[in-house]
Amino acid sequence: MEIEIKGARENNLKNISVTLKDGLTVVTGISGSGKSSLVFDTLYHESNRRLIELFGYSRKWSSQRSSYK
Repeated sequence: MEIEIKGARENNLKNISVTLKDGLTVVTGISGSGKSSLVFDTLYHESNRRLIELFGYSRKWSSQRSSYK
């Protein structure tokens, strides 16, 4: 599974795009280059949004399944 970020514009990030492959990814760079903005402000918030969306879907599915009993 790949994670693709397109046009990120948080803090120091100026319309950057990046693709993260499976496995461990390390983000490095000089001070002020946008590492934290990429990881915490962009990637974390999108991951959290997807997780909440997944929980909503699974909650809906499990409630439908329990109504079949």
